[in-house]
Amino acid sequence: MNKWLRGTNAVVLSAAVIGIFLILTIFLNSVKGFQVDLTKNKSFTLSDQTISTLKNLNKDIHVIAFTNSGQNTFATRQVTDMIQEYKKYTNKITYDEYDMLKQPSMAKQYGVDASGTLVFESGAQKQLVNFYDVFIPGQQNDGSYQFSGEEKFTQAITSLSSTEKYPVYVLSGHQEIPLTQMNVLKTSLEGANYTVNDLNLLRDGKIPADAQMLLLLGPQNDLSDKETELINAYLKDKGKIYIALSFNKDMATKWKNIDSIMNTYGVKDEHAVAIEPKQTTLYDPLTIIPQYGSHVITQKLSDYNLLMMMSLSISLNANPDNKDWTTTALLNTTDKAYGETDINLLTQSKTTQDANDVKGPLHLGYAVESADKKPKAVILGSSNFLVDQEIQSQGNKDFAMNSVGWLQEKKDQITIRPRQGDAYQEALMTPAKANTIFYSTIILLPLLFLLLGGFIWWRRRRG
Repeated sequence: MNKWLRGTNAVVLSAAVIGIFLILTIFLNSVKGFQVDLTKNKSFTLSDQTISTLKNLNKDIHVIAFTNSGQNTFATRQVTDMIQEYKKYTNKITYDEYDMLKQPSMAKQYGVDASGTLVFESGAQKQLVNFYDVFIPGQQNDGSYQFSGEEKFTQAITSLSSTEKYPVYVLSGHQEIPLTQMNVLKTSLEGANYTVNDLNLLRDGKIPADAQMLLLLGPQNDLSDKETELINAYLKDKGKIYIALSFNKDMATKWKNIDSIMNTYGVKDEHAVAIEPKQTTLYDPLTIIPQYGSHVITQKLSDYNLLMMMSLSISLNANPDNKDWTTTALLNTTDKAYGETDINLLTQSKTTQDANDVKGPLHLGYAVESADKKPKAVILGSSNFLVDQEIQSQGNKDFAMNSVGWLQEKKDQITIRPRQGDAYQEALMTPAKANTIFYSTIILLPLLFLLLGGFIWWRRRRG
């Protein structure tokens, strides 16, 4: 009788524990938004900025993940897991996933990158986020990384939610870099709610009234006097300008009007090409990894250790006679650098530092603002970093977008610190090892517990 009671009690207790566990599981699953994130870097916890954005979302957004089953599945899982977290906070987001290898026609329709792309779509608007844009290599070259997916995804959603557009005009007619060679920049600007237009002042004769900003990117020839007059009148009002120079062996004599515009806003072109023997890439003294100045444009790049690369950069300096504008150096060389003023020697690869050269450290970019802290101009000594072949390198695109955003006074730019990720290692397993693990965990261990339980039961029964 006692044995029967003990057995019955054990069964009832076991059933009660299982019942409580099931009820608790069902209850917790029914509580919307409840979860406990036990991951080391809070991989499944969204920031307050993102949660607020999602809860206030008033447009339907369709997220499409184009993945590549032949590439890094770990990266794919981290990206798609993050999107699933977004869906928990709003019913405005729908999600689909396609394998580019199995459904190439869909991938071609959206023009996505082969390494994996997320498309955020709302009506006729869409934003593309490539997988390689959200994984930043760690500083120690140990395989660690930073994952900036939340920031990029929330920025995309915010841009789709906004109805405000910012018309910017890219000047042409002076052998600038054509827009066809800056597709990544153009697409990124359009994704951030800019409308990018070509403007030839000699042809059009005026600057459109809706122009938020002029961009002069890599000119080889000078502006005409008439164009300069139009630009000066535009800037004298509320206009803004983004100038990125390019190398020209005759720049000291050919850029009279471009130099005059820069000089008006406190920046002097030193007509010297920066040579950096210390902080360069691939031991090329003409391709410089600049040091960042202290400014909101470069703050995130510095914090995340995202490096820029600039080639054939022209040395700039602040005009000491300028009293009307505040200039802040954005990009600098080391003190070992110098500015080569003899361009003929440079073109013959015979450059050596002499008394005529500009001594380092050199300045390769400036932000210009008025006395009341209103952005007016960004002036850079190089434009090569904007072309499609270069803009994807580390911090080049971020710098371009940050500097345009600062000039436009975009205050709603989302900033979310990336998550740190440890080095990911794959375990290569032979068929023999796989079989050993299978038989050990699926057959041997359960059988061992079964035998142990049977032995204990048999001992108790005999006792």
